[in-house]
Amino acid sequence: MGILANILGPLMRLVYQVIPNFAGTMIVFTILVKLVTLPLAIKQQKSTAKMSVFTPMINEIQQKYKNNQEKQQEELMKLQQEYGYSPTAGCLPMLINMLILFGMIEVVYRPVQYLLGIPKDVITTACEALSISTANTTMMQTQLIEKIHAGAAAGIATGLSAEQFDLIANFNTTFLGMDMCTIPGFRFDPIIIFPIISAVTMIVSYWLSTKLAGQQAQMQGSMKIMMWAMNIMFVVMCFQLPVCFSVYYGTSNICMILQTILTNTVYSPEKFKAQYEAELAAKKAAKKEKKVVEIEENGKTVKKEVNKKELDKMRLEYARQRDAERQDAFDRTVPLTDAERAEREAAQNSKKKKKK
Repeated sequence: MGILANILGPLMRLVYQVIPNFAGTMIVFTILVKLVTLPLAIKQQKSTAKMSVFTPMINEIQQKYKNNQEKQQEELMKLQQEYGYSPTAGCLPMLINMLILFGMIEVVYRPVQYLLGIPKDVITTACEALSISTANTTMMQTQLIEKIHAGAAAGIATGLSAEQFDLIANFNTTFLGMDMCTIPGFRFDPIIIFPIISAVTMIVSYWLSTKLAGQQAQMQGSMKIMMWAMNIMFVVMCFQLPVCFSVYYGTSNICMILQTILTNTVYSPEKFKAQYEAELAAKKAAKKEKKVVEIEENGKTVKKEVNKKELDKMRLEYARQRDAERQDAFDRTVPLTDAERAEREAAQNSKKKKKK
């Protein structure tokens, strides 16, 4: 899940070179990421508005065919094909945000590797030299920073070059007088303020986004429980990860609150909903609109009014008929009689006249 750390880490390193502070880098980088992903947030808002238009139609199909799952799936598929509805349209932004979040967790666990650019094998050698357990891969880099900052590595052959040693020794992990590599845990300590801010901003962000986007009424019980469970999981992680993750998560939530207010002001969900309702109504009207076509009945060409659905059905039947004729010609083992040949020529000439 932390695969994006390979991209986020080097980019954060560039920010760290400008702002040589772990927490400061995390705050600035989070803001930059939110600005870059703003178009995805707008796309997700559009998808939410579109979903609100199709929800009554989906509920009607589910209720009508609740005892026939096969027919229900068939009708839902028709809805997607005829009206361009896609239930997964809003998943991409959520997936990207999730990958970014886990990528940031990876960077917080391994700042020496990603922010300072020291190779993984060199870090492992240094940890072994300083008797830091390499079994706990998530915490060994923060423990390495703490030992070098405390002077415990003085005079020990760590395997680090002088330049690498200085990078770690000068790595500024202090913010507001507190070490950002510390794990706050569930204890009374001033550093616990960061996880608490993360929890409060998460609640405000989630409540505001669902309220302004009009999702509260639409979201079913199981979906609400899942969303709350995910957010609570991340809050619990804030207490169990190095506190710099709380700095990221809290900053991300504050950005999300501002982003929600901005997008709901400029890109109103109600505006999008009205737009999609108008498009849906136009597509329904186009389906009911009738056209005059010429068809052959009992050997005579007659004009008939048909709607789009009927026309599509006629075209399908005609295509099947042509396929059957081609297959029949392919399967023949005896020459055509004069009468059959004349009949086919007459049919072909009739079709050519219709095309003209």
